[in-house]
Amino acid sequence: MHFQDLAGRLAEVQGRIEAAVSRGGHGQHVTIVAVTKTHGPEAVEAAYGAGLHDVGENRVQEARAKMDAVQVAVRWHLIGHLQRNKVKETAHFALVHSVDSARLADAISEFGVAQHRAIESLVQVSVVGEESKGGFPPAELAAEAERFTRRAGVRVAGVMTMAPLDANEGMLRTVFRGAREARELLIAAGHPASVLSMGMSNDYEIAVEEGATMVRLGTVLFGARGT
Repeated sequence: MHFQDLAGRLAEVQGRIEAAVSRGGHGQHVTIVAVTKTHGPEAVEAAYGAGLHDVGENRVQEARAKMDAVQVAVRWHLIGHLQRNKVKETAHFALVHSVDSARLADAISEFGVAQHRAIESLVQVSVVGEESKGGFPPAELAAEAERFTRRAGVRVAGVMTMAPLDANEGMLRTVFRGAREARELLIAAGHPASVLSMGMSNDYEIAVEEGATMVRLGTVLFGARGT
C-alpha cells in the first residue's frame, strides 16, 4: 500500500471539517485520529509525516506490534473493545475510547490506582441501544457519572459513540446529539469531559456539525483496508 496521496486526501478532509464546524456553530477544534487498523506500520509513519499525530487501533495486539515497529512519536488511541484481562495494556495508550461497562471501568481504575495515575478514558455511550455495540445507555449515565467520580484510577476525558452503519441522517443526528448530552451530564457531575469522539469516514461531517471534537478516520484517508 502506498500513501503518496495522503496529504491531498487529508487537505480535503480538513476542509470538510472546517466547513462542518462553521455549519454546526459549536466553534470546536477537531482532532483527527488516523485509524490504521489492518494497514502496516508504514501507514502510521505516513500519517505522522502528513501531520496526523494521533493514531487509532482497534486491537491491542495489532497496536503493540506497530508501536514496536515505528520510530515516530504518535499518540496512540485504543478505539476498539478492551477485554478486562488486558487492562494493563492501557499503559501504552494516550487515550482509551471504549470504556463500555462498569466492570471494565472498575478494572481500569484498579490498574490506574496501582500505577499511581489516572488512565485517560472516554465513556462509551450506546444512544440507540444496539446490542452488538457496548456502551452505557443514556438512562444509566447519571448514576454512572457519580460512580466514575469514585474511580480514582480513571480520568473521564469525555464520551465516545458509534452510530449504526445503516443510519440515515436523522438517526445519525439523534445518536450524535445524545452523545453530546451525555458529555454535558458528565461535565455537570464534575468530570473534565472535554472530548466528544464520534464520526467515522462515512458520517464525520454530520458528527462535526453536532459537536464532535474528535473523529476517527480510516478509509477516507488510507483507502480500503486490507484483510
